[in-house]
Amino acid sequence: MVFDFGYLLIAGVFMLIGLLVSSRLKAKFQHYSAEPLSSGLSGKDIAEKMLRDNGIYDVKVVSVEGSLTDHYNPTNKTVNLSQDVYNGRHIAAAAVSAHECGHAVQHATAYTWLRMRSNLVPIVQVSSTIMNMLTFGLAIVAFTMPKLTNSMLLVFIACQAAITLFSLITLPVEIDASRRALAWLDSSRLTRSQEHDNAKDALKWAAYTYCVAALGSVATLLYYIWRFTSSNREE
Repeated sequence: MVFDFGYLLIAGVFMLIGLLVSSRLKAKFQHYSAEPLSSGLSGKDIAEKMLRDNGIYDVKVVSVEGSLTDHYNPTNKTVNLSQDVYNGRHIAAAAVSAHECGHAVQHATAYTWLRMRSNLVPIVQVSSTIMNMLTFGLAIVAFTMPKLTNSMLLVFIACQAAITLFSLITLPVEIDASRRALAWLDSSRLTRSQEHDNAKDALKWAAYTYCVAALGSVATLLYYIWRFTSSNREE
């Protein structure tokens, strides 16, 4: 059966690590939100300036509800900043807004990894839906029709492979966006000395969340493959 102690252990371990990293990220964000930016610019100001400096004029900077809900939407070309980042005039706002604009620059320059991730989005959505639908069905089949278990496991492996590939491709996308953000913040002199180091630290912890997600996805995929091969050997 796929949902045995091994699966629960993998899910539990990476869930715990993810919670710890997420908690650390929130603590870092709160800490750097208390450190005012010497330039006095808001997250909105920084985002708009970075877009202009990169020759991008068709992307809007908008405010959205929530905390750490910042993202770039390539569909409608908007840099979406949470209210604290949008209005904030602190190091955390500078780091996050520049990072999201880094994605806008990737989009404008047809960055390969971003295009690959965007192409995978519909496949990942379908894969996640299929896995959610089959989760309980697999448990029932394992007891009532064990011969079908391997066939369903193959479906799980295929779906998880797509999700894992998406997670792995996300890593270079996020790392490159942070690299672009930090390089621009430095060249524009909007963050100086310690400010720049603190912005780098904030983005580093944001990257860790994607690393944990990718490792967890790889571990889950390997587990499904192991269960499939083990079932075949038992037969």
